Amino acid sequence: MTIKPIKTEKDYRLALKEIEYLWEAKPNTKEGDVLDILTTLVEAYELKHHSIYPPTPVEAIKFRMEQMGLKNSDIAPYLGGQNRVSEVLRKKRRLTITMIKKLHEALFIPYESLILG
Repeated sequence: MTIKPIKTEKDYRLALKEIEYLWEAKPNTKEGDVLDILTTLVEAYELKHHSIYPPTPVEAIKFRMEQMGLKNSDIAPYLGGQNRVSEVLRKKRRLTITMIKKLHEALFIPYESLILG
């Protein structure tokens, strides 16, 4: 394979196939060097064209609830009651610092996911 910039989805798919083929290549070999270069090119292309945006605070809460099998009533103590849960999950009320801290400490949701959004 000739190494060249990844400019299109076709280039991207071809590079991924080549990476899969070279995946077991030993470091400091010709194949290992090609693998390193291709993964760098793919990472750069993905960053530009396939960005994954961080979840909103509500998405982060809902995801953690799903992971842990929690219902709205289970997180009421962290948000200040059942009414607050509904308001927060329907995006009618923003999280307070106290809510953020409690959610982080109890459910281990990263601060970044609860603050940014």
